[in-house]
Amino acid sequence: MDADLKQTPLLPQHEALGARMVPFAGWYMPVQYEGIIPEHTAVRTSLGIFDISHMGQFFVSSADGTAACDWLDSLLTNNVASLGVDQGQYSFLLNETGGVIDDLIVYRQSETTYFLVVNASKIDEDYNWMAGRLPADGSVTLANLSDDYVGLAVQGPDTVKAAATLFGGELPERFCMAEQTVDGDALIICRTGYTGEDGFELFCPATSGATWWQKCVDAGATPAGLGARDTLRLEKCYPLNGNDLSAERTPLQAGMGFAIDLNKSEFTGKSVLDDQKANGMTDRLVALKQLDKSPPPRPGYKVYHGEQLVGELCSGVMSPTLKCGISMAYIQSGSHRIGTQLDVEIRGKRFPAEIIRKPFV
Repeated sequence: MDADLKQTPLLPQHEALGARMVPFAGWYMPVQYEGIIPEHTAVRTSLGIFDISHMGQFFVSSADGTAACDWLDSLLTNNVASLGVDQGQYSFLLNETGGVIDDLIVYRQSETTYFLVVNASKIDEDYNWMAGRLPADGSVTLANLSDDYVGLAVQGPDTVKAAATLFGGELPERFCMAEQTVDGDALIICRTGYTGEDGFELFCPATSGATWWQKCVDAGATPAGLGARDTLRLEKCYPLNGNDLSAERTPLQAGMGFAIDLNKSEFTGKSVLDDQKANGMTDRLVALKQLDKSPPPRPGYKVYHGEQLVGELCSGVMSPTLKCGISMAYIQSGSHRIGTQLDVEIRGKRFPAEIIRKPFV
């Protein structure tokens, strides 16, 4: 293992299970245990568990009033002020040109405190960007407590049954959070998910991570790695930062307008999004389904409309559910409409694909 790679507190558990470990976003992470297909199937049909301890946890607070809320609303695309206590929302942190620094989830923990879950590869960048824009009067504080937590994503149709065993009570509503003390551990329980299935994210003290991992497994969750996480999220067309989201394109180009409130007076990058909304965009992120048998589509493969190069894949897998290649790509406007047939160049040969309505399943 590269000495520069970070490790989650659950590395011994992964190694004991025989996980195949790989570098990911600066971390040493399990890509699979038994295999991508059985792990994918477990999440779709019963229950799976992912180690998400590499993701970041930020806390934003103000002594009183709306200072924390107003500050977050000046940085994030969604409407933070609309959140009630314990409610969450998906949002974007943008650069000055409207490009995506990170996609994240923000929860309102109390009237004056907020809990943010950010991407692993963006922890330092997010923190530095946000810290550099804190109010000069000191009315808002920002804390990066990522090292204090182990994160577990438990996903699948058996979610509610497992939660009753683990917590002895009801889960929060979808896109909400709850704080609970169980067996002496202060837990943050969120109900979002990156698979398209019902599920929850459990953030527990890092010192208790191994215990809660085992509790979840004992409650019926199958350990699943990054490979299954990728096939699951892509079947639902959930974007991956660094692949489908980047600093060079806006969330409008990615088709994520639902997480943007252009009625807010201002937020970083808003003027660029306003212009795109008014005048259109050069390309759009679309979902492509292979029409014939083909090798698996992969990021970087070129996409053609006739003889014209119109885009490049940013994500691609063989779908375990559909048994065919699926991908997402930024396609030039004019060739991006649903039903358009394109060709994906795979290993020097072109294979037909069709733009379909998201998601794949």
